[in-house]
Amino acid sequence: MSSILIKNATIINEGNAFRSDLFIKDELISLIGTPEQIYIPSGTKIIDATGLFLIPGVIDDQVHFREPGLTHKGDIYSESRAAVAGGVTSFMDMPNTIPQTVTIDILNEKYRMGSESSLINYSFYLGATNTNLDDVLKVDQAAVCGIKLFMGSSTGNMLVDNENALREFFAKTSLPIAAHCEDEPIIRKNSEIWKAKYGEDVPVNMHPLIRSREACFRSSSHAVELAKEYNTRLHILHLSTADELKLFNNVMPLHQKRITGEVCVHHLWFDDSSYDTLGNLIKWNPAIKTRFDRDALINAVNNNLIDIIATDHAPHTLAEKSNSYFKAPSGGPLIQHSLNVMLELCQRKIFKLEKIVEMMCHNPAILFNIRKRGFIREGYQADLVLVDPANSWNVSKDNILYKCGWSPFEGVTFQSKVVQTIINGTIVYDNGFINEDYRGQRLMFDR
Repeated sequence: MSSILIKNATIINEGNAFRSDLFIKDELISLIGTPEQIYIPSGTKIIDATGLFLIPGVIDDQVHFREPGLTHKGDIYSESRAAVAGGVTSFMDMPNTIPQTVTIDILNEKYRMGSESSLINYSFYLGATNTNLDDVLKVDQAAVCGIKLFMGSSTGNMLVDNENALREFFAKTSLPIAAHCEDEPIIRKNSEIWKAKYGEDVPVNMHPLIRSREACFRSSSHAVELAKEYNTRLHILHLSTADELKLFNNVMPLHQKRITGEVCVHHLWFDDSSYDTLGNLIKWNPAIKTRFDRDALINAVNNNLIDIIATDHAPHTLAEKSNSYFKAPSGGPLIQHSLNVMLELCQRKIFKLEKIVEMMCHNPAILFNIRKRGFIREGYQADLVLVDPANSWNVSKDNILYKCGWSPFEGVTFQSKVVQTIINGTIVYDNGFINEDYRGQRLMFDR
């Protein structure tokens, strides 16, 4: 039995900002309001949150924690440790590991790893292939976040390029299909053109021309066409172009949408001018594109065309990133800094804090039907983050927690800081101290 009383917090929740106390008993939010209404047991930890924002824990629906098989880059323990320092309390991990998570047995083994190693709450996608529909149809819908479908090849090469197989997945899958959408024939053609000109030494600023806006739009359009034909629950990951936004609507509430979209923090922060200074460190798939695209994505978040903000956290070593264009892998570490990035954009008046909470906390819970998380509500799991909006700090090698040891935000000063992260009623991160002994819970889904 444990209890925490958070006093004088400014709570940001469900579109509102208000001053209140909050009482946690065991794992749950027991009371939002005046603590005199209930008995506060002796031994209750009291946190004075005067001047701090209290928000629900961030739920990241797209990460690559690299375990099993790629643990020189990161692992469930190391990356969940970085996540909790950044206010992330739950993650959904992708299947392009070694071995690939494409069978029920391998999926169950990843859940075992999560239970032993993760400091935060966890779920794992089952990956789709051209031949594993039978496994996909056996998934327990209440216990697995969704199906990952690569309609464009990326790290791990799990491309589903058989049209009949694609149609079978869209026709028969009840779980959300989370799709990586880039058209492979267009990318191959563009790669050949630029390789003929530069050989292996293609400048990285050609990346958005190789993995082009046309490649993104054609693949996303095809996914949307299939979802409409079969009434599939489709979630398109990491949108990167203004063109793709015409595929979505903001007319209906999120819980009624069958087709939804996500943007990642790097596509809201960087544009193609950043390749000149950061090079392969910001080589992602889909590519970071123009300032026009970035501004369109920002407007889409504010206008509810886009539904979720996530990271696509995908660490690689600096040695791997230092290779020539075609050999340098795409992806980068982001989860420790994603909330900080969004809070900085809030400080710059680009997003309201209520919108950030909606996109990073509420909407992942709604979209994936996560059980009793993502909101500050009585009776919900106490996944909470305290943020100091007036505590500036600089990202440096001394405070980067990723196993790969680097960040594209190194040298950036953020004006706000995560000071405490509470998971299931336990303080796991506290002003630089991390409770290494805590383990998160498996996410469950009301489906």
